[in-house]
Amino acid sequence: MKIVLDTNVLVSGLLTPFGSSGEIIRMVSAGKLVLYFDARILLEYQEVLQQPKFEFNKEHIDMLLDFIQQYGQFVSTEPLTNSLPDPDDEPFLEVAVDRKVKCLVTGNLAHYPRSSRKGINILSPSEFLDFYRRKNEDTEPLGEA
Repeated sequence: MKIVLDTNVLVSGLLTPFGSSGEIIRMVSAGKLVLYFDARILLEYQEVLQQPKFEFNKEHIDMLLDFIQQYGQFVSTEPLTNSLPDPDDEPFLEVAVDRKVKCLVTGNLAHYPRSSRKGINILSPSEFLDFYRRKNEDTEPLGEA
C-alpha cells in the first residue's frame, strides 16, 4: 500500500515502538507499506531525527534514512493550489496528491483541513491501522484465514 508518513509519526514510532506509530514503522520495514517522499520530506526527517532532544543514535538514523531512500519512492511534485495552515505540511500533501497514495498518516489531522485533502485519506496512526486491516480483510481470498 502506498502511503505518505508525516514526520511526527516517524518520530513517535521510534520513541514508542509498540504503539500504533511503531507498528506502522515495522510495516514499512517489512515491505507491507511503501513510503512516498520528496527531497523536502527526506530533509525534514533527517533534521528532526537528529535533534539532540530525541537522543537517537546517528548511525541508526542514517540506516533508517538509507532504507527509506532505497525502498521508498522519491517523487517530484507540483505545488498545491491552496495553502495549508502550516506551510511545512504542504510537501506531505503534495506528494500524497501527486501519487494518489492511499493515505497520508499524521498525528496532526487539524493541519489538513477537509477542504484541502483532494480526495486523500488523511488518518491518524490508529485510524490508519484500522483502515489497513479493513482493506486487507476485504481483499483476502475466500477460504484463507
